[in-house]
Amino acid sequence: MNPEIIGLLAGSLTTLSFVPQVIRVFKTHSTKDISLGMYFLFCGGVILWIAYSYLIDSISVFLANIVTLLLAGSILVMKLIFKR
Repeated sequence: MNPEIIGLLAGSLTTLSFVPQVIRVFKTHSTKDISLGMYFLFCGGVILWIAYSYLIDSISVFLANIVTLLLAGSILVMKLIFKR
């Protein structure tokens, strides 16, 4: 099996794990139990993964982390906006 296919599948599963949290925060506007520091650090790490994937020319790592940044970043923004 092509390693990029495995990477795309793995990236899809780990990335999609953020969808339920995004939906819940969007519906409830509650971010009380979400760590601001964790999401800042996580988003910073994802940005570095995006840079790394570009440098090694890995489309699977790049795509998964772009979507992850959008999802985790939206949670971070909602944490900053809703503050409850």
